Amino acid sequence: MSIQWFPGHMNSAKKQAEEQMENIDLVIEVLDARLPEASCNPLVDRMRKFRQRPCLKILNKIDLADPVATAAWKAYYDAQDGVTAYPMTTKKPLDVARIPQLALSLAPHRGVPTKPLRIMIMGIPNVGKSTLMNALLKKRVAKVGDEPAVTKTQQKLYLDKHTVLVDTPGLMWPKIDMDSDGLMLAASHAIGTNALIEEEVAFFLGDLLLERYPQLLTARYGFKTEGMDGIAVVENVAARRGFRVRGGEFDVEKAAHVLLHDYRSGALGRISLETPDTRAARLSAHEIAKAEKARIAAEKAAAKAEEAARGKRGT
Repeated sequence: MSIQWFPGHMNSAKKQAEEQMENIDLVIEVLDARLPEASCNPLVDRMRKFRQRPCLKILNKIDLADPVATAAWKAYYDAQDGVTAYPMTTKKPLDVARIPQLALSLAPHRGVPTKPLRIMIMGIPNVGKSTLMNALLKKRVAKVGDEPAVTKTQQKLYLDKHTVLVDTPGLMWPKIDMDSDGLMLAASHAIGTNALIEEEVAFFLGDLLLERYPQLLTARYGFKTEGMDGIAVVENVAARRGFRVRGGEFDVEKAAHVLLHDYRSGALGRISLETPDTRAARLSAHEIAKAEKARIAAEKAAAKAEEAARGKRGT
């Protein structure tokens, strides 16, 4: 299942961010710690690298993520030039309080009244960007909601006399290259519900949980996972919760919603959908599949051209 979601207001947000990038010193990119690379917008990376701006990557929602995977992601990002990773949760004020000093360490030539540190806060929808803004400023300045793309306009605010924050709307990119990224984003509620089929997303999540966290499924729902696939996981959630439709069939739609909610809320436990190693493996498989698809397309084109040439010779 291929999921794509790029609402109209995001094109305007992209243009505004590109214009503003010239006038800022640092990008704070908020990522979902459960799927850091899948939630990392390639447009943000391209913009900041073009302007040579450093980046503080906030691995948010670590209270929901697997701590072993989070440690691996921190090491992964810290090894990149101009990047510092900071695992945290906006639920802890002390975590939020460390951000200004971390930001200043990436742009030490700024941060005085005559040269305030200018920070742009970016991220895809529903990773906690607006919550972070409100926590930093200790007041409600950005709309917060459980649906993606609540913030739709850019705003500039002063954290103190030395620091300026530019808040941007949640920004996706026009084409999600890997299907698994779209499904992980949908499972984590970063994609609008009008762009997905919830049952398909739940089947994908079920497969992934069977591979990485089968014990959490057993602990939460009480069924053994041997020999299951993602569809069976959803069906067993329906069986355990008594979700049935008229005729006695499992209510797969309702069970899918429960599985996704339990993952998103943390009721299932601390789960990461990817690690640097699994990411590398998926990228490798994706490149191989792309190359094979290109080879088949080239062969078909060559065969078609040969057929056309034979037709001309025969006339």
